[in-house]
Order: sequence, then structure tokens, then C-alpha cells
Amino acid sequence: MRLSPEQIKVIKQIGQQVLGEGTRVVLFGSRVSDSALGGDIDLLFESPRTLTRPAVAACDIYGALVMRLGEQKIDVLVKDPSMPLAPVMQQAMSQGIVL
Repeated sequence: MRLSPEQIKVIKQIGQQVLGEGTRVVLFGSRVSDSALGGDIDLLFESPRTLTRPAVAACDIYGALVMRLGEQKIDVLVKDPSMPLAPVMQQAMSQGIVL
């Protein structure tokens, strides 16, 4: 996995701050592979509770990540228990790493 321990800590903290206790974060995409080069940070945040405004939550997470990790390519997906699994979310859950 190509994230530093500090990056992982920040990502998990932001997930908890925005979505609440019990939020699970999955890293997926090219950053999962130690041998790959470059690539954006692809993250799936799974909320334990139903979100009234998931798009706003995704924007809040993205903004907080950029403020703490700096300008870089970051893709944020947000899922709650009421949402159907989109194909990209299924892929993230099956091939990703829980942080």
C-alpha cells in the first residue's frame, strides 16, 4: 500500500469527523499496489448511519483531505447502509484494503 502511516491516520480521522464514529475507510485502485507508480488516492468511506446529504459529505471529506494532505488527486466515494452498491463500490470493497 502506498500511503504513509500519517496519511492513513489523517484519512481515518477525517472520516470519523465528517461521518461519525464507526466509519470504515477502504483504499482501492493503484495505491493498493506497492509496485505501481503514481495514481490518485481512491477512497471509499462507509458510514454506519444513513446520510441525508451524501454528496455534501463527500465534498466535506474531500475538502478536509486536501487541507490536511495537500493538493493532489483524491477520489472520494461515500456509502451508507441505505445506498445500493454501485459497480465501482463493489470493486472497491472486493479489491481494496481497509485502513
